Amino acid sequence: MTQIQLLILGIFLLSLGAILGYFARQSIAKRKIGSLEEIIHQKLAKAQQEAEGILKEAKTKAEKILQTAQKEEEIKRKELLKAEKLLLERGIKLDRKEELIERKREEILKKANLLERKDQELQQALKETQQKLEKIAGLSKEQAFEILLKKIEQEHEQEIAHKLRQLENEGIERFEKKAKEILATAIQKLAVSQAQELTTTTVTLPDDEIKGRIIGKEGRNIKTLERLTGVEILVDDTPEVVVISGFDPIRRQIAKIALQKLIIDGRIQPARIEEEVAKAEKEIENQIKEAGEAAAFETGIVGLDPRLLKILGRLRFRTSYGQNVLLHSIEVAHLAGTIAAELGANVKVAKMAGLFHDIGKALDHQIEGSHVVIGMKILEKFGIQKEVIDAMKSHHGEFPVENLEAIIVQTADAISGSRPGARKETLEQYLKRIEELEKIALSFSGVEKAWALQAGREIRVFVKANEIDDLGTYKLAKEIAQQIEQELKYPGEIKVTVIREKRVVEFAR
Repeated sequence: MTQIQLLILGIFLLSLGAILGYFARQSIAKRKIGSLEEIIHQKLAKAQQEAEGILKEAKTKAEKILQTAQKEEEIKRKELLKAEKLLLERGIKLDRKEELIERKREEILKKANLLERKDQELQQALKETQQKLEKIAGLSKEQAFEILLKKIEQEHEQEIAHKLRQLENEGIERFEKKAKEILATAIQKLAVSQAQELTTTTVTLPDDEIKGRIIGKEGRNIKTLERLTGVEILVDDTPEVVVISGFDPIRRQIAKIALQKLIIDGRIQPARIEEEVAKAEKEIENQIKEAGEAAAFETGIVGLDPRLLKILGRLRFRTSYGQNVLLHSIEVAHLAGTIAAELGANVKVAKMAGLFHDIGKALDHQIEGSHVVIGMKILEKFGIQKEVIDAMKSHHGEFPVENLEAIIVQTADAISGSRPGARKETLEQYLKRIEELEKIALSFSGVEKAWALQAGREIRVFVKANEIDDLGTYKLAKEIAQQIEQELKYPGEIKVTVIREKRVVEFAR
């Protein structure tokens, strides 16, 4: 065979093999497709079975849930029916009660109308009876009442006066006992010694020869000192003493310190005087500041304005009846605080009011008005609370008492000022006060005689028994006390005792 034939034969065989291979692959593929379809059908059948099982289980659960919900709904429905039944029963009961109340209200209204008619009838009967009685007696109701009242008052006047006196004495004894206990406790707790202090206005000299040096050539030294300090230097015939006279106590103290240092130094001439006065002013200013701070520290009051403390310190150089005003204020603060603690009052307010009650005296030489009014203005300027101002402003009775602390400050001020040795008066002032005290008592009608006792701390007034009755003695005592408060100035308090004595004398023969 030729090559061409062999080539054709090869191509034919190759084509035949390809065709046979194609059909073989198709047969194999069909067999595989058949087996895959069978597997898929099996899985679908299994999935359908599982889905049917799940659906069945879900239906079972749904049925159970539905049954449970139906049971709960039934229970709630029964409960609602029961509640509705109860509400209905209560509504019926309320309606019955309302009907009963309405019936009672109508009955009460009927009774009230009946009573009103009866009251009107009774009033009319009383009016007619009263008119008949007035016609028979010839007196009006008011006149008859007045006569009856006077008769009862006359019959029982002695008994009423005795009862009033008994009640008053019992009350006084009870309250005095309690007050003494509180004051004794306060004074015992304080227990401070306070020596009387005076701001002196004299300077002791080592000898009389130095007087000429103080005066200086043509009086230039003494004139310089007087001009710089604002005081008057009196160099008289009194041996080894120079008197400093001035209105302002601080100026007098500056002059005193400067003069004492000049005497010690020995160089007394205008330039040196100016230096010593300037030093004395600075020294006094420091003393004032330290005194104010020390007073606040001693009483336990903090947070005060330094300018207010400086004004308070000026009281260090002020006296009242010989008593140092700053030491007196500190003592009043301690007493007021202790009494307030005993009574349950505001201790801080009482202490502050006690410390500042006389602060107006620090500036009363520079500002017009009483020291109480000046003190109120000072405290208001520095923002001190109103309760403190109310408590301090009535300690001399210029303003009405507005709180318990005000009474406490009054009491503490009286204790500090009236205790033995705290204050003193000159003989002339004392005699004048005693005389004025007796004159005031004798000026009242019905007073027979009046005696001032216990250094003017008590006035005993004897009245005429035929002019003033027992009840009138109470009124007279109050009127005398009020007039003494208005017209006299005195330390502490004055006791007014009115005595009515009736003597009946008869002779047996």
